This record gives sequence, C-alpha cells and structure tokens, in this order.
Amino acid sequence: MALTSTSLTLPVLPLDDEVVLPGMVVPLDLSDTEVRAAVEAAQAAARSEGGGGKPKVLLVPRIDGTYAGTGVLGTVEQVGRLSDGDPGALIRGRGRVRIGAGTTGPGAALWVEGLSVEEIAPDPLPGSVTDLIKEYKALATDWLKKRGAWQVVDRVQQIDDVSALADNSGYSPFLTTAQKVELLETTDPVARLKLATEQLREHLAEQDVAESIAKDVQEGVDKQQREFLLRRQLEAVRKELREINGGGDEDESGDYRTRVEAADLPEKVREAALKEVEKLERSSDQSPEGSWIRTWLDTVLELPWNERTEDKYDIRGAKSVLDAEHAGLEDVKERITEYLAVRKRRADRGLGVVGGRRGGAVLALVGPPGVGKTSLGESVAHSMGRKFVRVALGGVRDEAEIRGHRRTYVGALPGRIVRAIKEAGSMNPVVLLDEIDKVGSDFRGDPAAALLEVLDPAQNHTFRDHYLEVELDLSDVVFLATANVLEAIPEALLDRMELVRLDGYTEDEKVVIARDHLLPRQLERAGLETGEVTLEDDALRKLAGEYTREAGVRNLERAIARLLRKVAAEHELGERELPFVLGAEHLRKLIGRPHHVPESAQDPAERRTAVPGVATGLAVTGAGGDVLFVEASLADPETGGSGLTLTGQLGDVMKESAQIALSFLRSRGAELELPVADLKDRGVHIHFPAGAVPKDGPSAGITMTTALASLLSGRLVRTDVAMTGEVSLTGRVLPIGGLKQKLLAAHRAGITTVVIPKRNEADLDDVPAEILDKLEVHPVTDVRQVLEIALSPAEVLVASAA
Repeated sequence: MALTSTSLTLPVLPLDDEVVLPGMVVPLDLSDTEVRAAVEAAQAAARSEGGGGKPKVLLVPRIDGTYAGTGVLGTVEQVGRLSDGDPGALIRGRGRVRIGAGTTGPGAALWVEGLSVEEIAPDPLPGSVTDLIKEYKALATDWLKKRGAWQVVDRVQQIDDVSALADNSGYSPFLTTAQKVELLETTDPVARLKLATEQLREHLAEQDVAESIAKDVQEGVDKQQREFLLRRQLEAVRKELREINGGGDEDESGDYRTRVEAADLPEKVREAALKEVEKLERSSDQSPEGSWIRTWLDTVLELPWNERTEDKYDIRGAKSVLDAEHAGLEDVKERITEYLAVRKRRADRGLGVVGGRRGGAVLALVGPPGVGKTSLGESVAHSMGRKFVRVALGGVRDEAEIRGHRRTYVGALPGRIVRAIKEAGSMNPVVLLDEIDKVGSDFRGDPAAALLEVLDPAQNHTFRDHYLEVELDLSDVVFLATANVLEAIPEALLDRMELVRLDGYTEDEKVVIARDHLLPRQLERAGLETGEVTLEDDALRKLAGEYTREAGVRNLERAIARLLRKVAAEHELGERELPFVLGAEHLRKLIGRPHHVPESAQDPAERRTAVPGVATGLAVTGAGGDVLFVEASLADPETGGSGLTLTGQLGDVMKESAQIALSFLRSRGAELELPVADLKDRGVHIHFPAGAVPKDGPSAGITMTTALASLLSGRLVRTDVAMTGEVSLTGRVLPIGGLKQKLLAAHRAGITTVVIPKRNEADLDDVPAEILDKLEVHPVTDVRQVLEIALSPAEVLVASAA
C-alpha cells in the first residue's frame, strides 16, 4: 500500500457521540451553534480563496468531551432546509485527517492544522484481499437482505475499492461509537476491512441467536395466547351450560392455595401441601408434573385429617347391640366391651393421647368359613358408633396395594389403607382386613410385610404411604383382620395382632341364628311376609345336624333359602296354602334326604367301625373341625409282603405318627396281649378315607394306634367314641391343638364319648357348657387307657361272631 499526505488548515465541526467515515454523506442540523459556526467559517474561507471550491470542514468525533486524534475531511455539499423545516447542511466525508495543533481563522469556529492521509491500493489486489472483499460483500448482502434493503445490495456489490468498502460499514446502525472510532483510526484499508468483516460477522451471529430466541418466545407467547383464548371460550361455554341447567357460579376448585390454607390440615401436612402448590404455580398447564401435583393435592385435601367420630361409651348398650346382631362369639364381644370400657376410662382421665399414640386396637379373627367374621366387623362398628370400611386382601400380591405407588409412576394411587380412611371419612373407623391369610407374594413384593407397620400399635401413628409421603396417624383405628388358617399368616404379622379364635357354632346356637337372623332375611328375599312360612325348631335343628354339617352357617342359610323357594313355588302353582308351618317331617319331601347321618343313627352292620381295624379320630381343617376315620389292614403273608403302606394323601408329620404307632405296638404289643408276630411277618396298610383331601399333623397318633390294636386283637372300636392325641414311642399321649373345634365336630357327628390328652384338660374351659354336658370326655396320659376306653370288650366280639 502507498501512503500520501497533505497539510490542511480546517475549521472543526465536532460530532458528539457520532462518527462519520470517508465516503459517507450525512445531514447536520445548523441549529447547533458549533455546527453553524464551523459551516459558516468554511464558507467564508472558501469565498476568500475564490475558485468556486466547496467549503471544507473537519468532522471530529467528540466522545465524553474529548476529541479523537483522527477526523474526516468533509465538504459542504448543500445548505438548506431539512425534512423537518430546520436549517441544515449536507456534508460528504472525503478522507482521513490526523489532527494537529490549533490555529486561527475567520469566524467563531475552532481551527486546527491537520495532515490528510490517503492510501492507494496496488493493482491488481492480492488473492487474500480479494477473498476478504468477497466475504465482506457476502456478509453485508446477507444482512441487508434480512433488513429488506434490496436497493442497497447492488451499490455494495459495485464497490471494488478496499478502503471504500471498509468505510461503507460506517452506515451500519449496529456498530457502537467505539467500534466506529476504531475503524476511523485504522489507516490500513486491508486491516480496516478485516475489522469491519469481523464486526459484521459477530453481529450476524448475535442476530441469529436473537432471532432464534425471539422465535421461541413468540411461539410460546402465541401458544399461551391461544391457550388463554381457548380457556376463556371454555369458561364461557361452561357458564352458558350452567345457566341453562339452572346452576350457580363455579366454585374456586382450581385455587389450590386457597383450599390448602382454608383446610384443617396438620402443620407438617400443610407445609408439604404448600410446597406442592408452589411447584404447581411454577409449572405450565401442559406439564405432566402439574397433573400429578393436582391429583396429589386432591387426595390430601379429601382425607379426613382431623375428622373423628365420637365413641359410644354406653357399654351396656354396645353389648346389647352385639348380642342382638350375633349369637355366640362371646370372646369377641368381651374384647370389644373391654376396649370400650378402657377407652371411656382414658377419656375420663384425659389420657386420650399417650406418647403420640391413641387407643386403637388390632384383632385377628381366626376361624372356619361362615362363622360371621366379616359381618362381625359391621356389628363392632355399629356398637361403637364408628364408620365401617372393608378392605379385601384375598389374592393381593403387590406391595404397592398396601403402601401405595410412588408418584413418579403414571396412574399412581395411594394404598388400600389410605383409600379406606378416605372412604370412611374419619380417622378412627373400624377397618376390616378381610382374608389376610390369602395374601400372596411374588416379584412385586410381599404385601404381608407391608402390613407390619400398619398393624403395629407401636408405630402406626406415623404410617407413611409411598404416594402421600406424609405421616398418617392410624393409632386410633380399630383393625379387625379375618383369616381361616392361622398357619398361613406370617409369624411376624401375627405377633402384632391380638388373636381371637372363632371355632364355630354349637347346634343350639345355629338354631338361634337361623330363627332370629337367617330366616327373616331369606323370607324377604323369597318375597314372603313374616308369618306366611314358619320353620319349627326341630326342622332347623335337623337342617343344622343332618343336612348341613359345618362350622359356620352359610350352607344352613342356603338350605333355608331352598326350602322357602320350594314353598313359594308350590304356592304359586296352587299346590300349597299359606300360612304354612314347616316341621322336620317336611324336609325330606322338599329338599331330599339328609346328607350327614350320624354313625350312631345307622344300622350297626353298616357302620364304619362294624369291623375291626377302624377307629374314629378328630381333626381340624380350614372349614373347622371334622371327624376322621382311620382304617388298618394286614396283608396275607404269602402275597402281601411286609412293611408299612400309607395312603390318603398324608403329610410327613402324619406319616411319622404312623411309624411311631407301629413301632410302639411292635415293642409293647406283648404287654397288651396283642399278636405282635403278625406285625413282623405281614405288611401293614393304613388308609385315611377322603383320599383327595390333604391331611397332616400328629394328632391322629392314638387313633392309628387304636386302629392297629383293634385289627390285631379283633376287638371292635366303639361307634360312639372318637379320639385325638399325639403318641410317643413309649406310649405317652401328648397334647394337641384345636380342641374346641374337634369337640364341636364330635358333637355334630353324634359322638358321645371323646378321648383327649390329659394336658389338654385345661382347654375344656373354652368349650361351651352345653356341649360338655352332652359329651363324656376322658383325659388320658397313656395309650393303654385309650385302648381300655375305645375297644369293645372281648365278650362283645364273641357275641358278634356268634
């Protein structure tokens, strides 16, 4: 590049915070004193010089009162009026001038000496400079097109001079004053063009980012405006519909903050709810988290955190309610009466809450089906004046069904315990956990383990559901868990509950239940009025004893319903007149023959114990107590082989009891005057009928021993005798469980004499007195005593043989 310079003396035209580059044409307002003084001085100088040259001024940027070191030589092209009518001058920038010392001149303007600087580019231009020119033109064209300045694009494309092209960027409105001063003070045109290109490139990059942000913001604003408009339209439609239907204004259901602050919530729950409200206010309406929070808040607001029903402290009244709605079940009635009495005394002494815990209860009602465990829950709630809710646990295999799902899952819900409290509408209901022994476990967890905290009186006042994640006080809830099989309940869970056994009803209790509860209900269902059909007590007793032998009363109710349907149908057919008194003699004609005839009522030749080797035992099943027959036989030594064969789908414990019975007779048979040689030479087969029913337990030990002794001695086992007890190798009779259920089963089967272990004698206190009056119970300690009682005398055998 070639550099030329010329000395000049020019009036100064200061530009406050403005920069004019060579080649630019700018209008200036002559109303400004300094501008007018500079223009007038330049005109005076031009007139004095003659020759008709245009007036010249020095355009100098003045930044914060400080003049720049480089200015621009400008010529006054025209003086006249601006578009707004004010006087003005049109000035064109010609070239750079380095400002020197001040001097004097005509007029009021400031005059300075300067040195004009002019750079001449070589011809042809180097390749790098040509590429730089192309890049700048491309960037400038891109920027101008975005602004819609198409007429300027051609002018920029026609500029080929490096210096003019760089100075053309002075028109760029996005450049700051400092950037323009930097361009002005850069004398090298290539460096100046590089600087202008970099500035333009940075601006375009910023503009792209700004446009992207603006586009996103605009889209969001448009979306919000559209949503706002649609919601307003929806509100208008709803308002019109409410007016058409005669409804009032919609309440503030969406204002969760107002609802939370107005709700009667515990302090910690309120804090958690307000935090969720804050999250909801920050989230958008379309956010899935907003939907989760609203569902959670609705659940929390619907729970009865401080709602409690007042217990009825009329102890006699509560007991009369229980007696009126359920016959028998004295253990449960006593426990509920005790609970109410203790609650009353605690309330009287201000001990309603001790250590953060209230006085709830956890009872496990274990008994066979049909004894009234489920219906008892409603009676307990009725007697206490509490709300009642039932939670069915049969077949539940997912732990989340008890403790709830985490809120991160789609469709999450609180557990069944929280839903039960919400359904009851109070914090102290009676909750019936039905069929707790039917709870299963798989890969989804163990629901029984999740119940440990729920049913633990020491920690259920701070129960945490996975969905709620706030503490829920369950210490005032009365939990009643029902089960058929005690062994199916996990030991840790059973340890947290107070066990109450319901061992079934006596025949007298069944008659009372049928007469006072079942018959009125079935009369209504059959469309019959009270008094149109009357069942006599002997008919009810025969139904309970010979048609529906069971621990509960479900089949008894079905039999009554069947009888009433038969009578109703015969009346509609014109075959029977009402009212009708139904006695025991009508049963066979209406519903057929009895299904359970006692052994004592059968012909002696048809009884199971009519042959040696058959004994009657007592067992406990899932359906209550039952009578169990044991059959024994000896194989022919020539064809049957030796050893012990057991059939009847027996468990390991029962198989071991058979081995013990056989070993005892082999070792002590001689003392009992039994032909023990037969046991060594011949195979022994012991069978338990009802082979499809699994059987296990040690309590059939003395029954198997008696059957084998009967077989070996040829003496029959008495028909009216049943027995239960575990046998040892020395012949001792050991205690067993379920005595009450077994004695009830013996009574139902028509047994009159029962042999039990001596150590179970204390359990007779649990057996109803009317049952003991009808049974002859023999507590024994040794197998010899069992054989003396159970086996018929030898003379009976001789008479039978004769």
